[in-house]
Amino acid sequence: MAILTWILIGIVVGWLAGMIMGSAGGILIDFVVGIAGAFIGGLIFARGNINDAPLTVSSFVVSLLGAVILLGVVNLLRRGRLV
Repeated sequence: MAILTWILIGIVVGWLAGMIMGSAGGILIDFVVGIAGAFIGGLIFARGNINDAPLTVSSFVVSLLGAVILLGVVNLLRRGRLV
């Protein structure tokens, strides 16, 4: 059940990150980047123990921050502006 919640939160976070950063190429890519960004953000800020953390405002913000950063990197790579 935790995985399903994690994926749903990742989709919401991906949509919000797409609204903040501009879409990387469509809503599906935003969702995937949101899920991956939430995972990466959780790993970094929760020191690898993301499944034990409850859904709180701070964990949502960490997921959003991870998704925004990852979406920014994807946007740079897709546009060829990574110098």
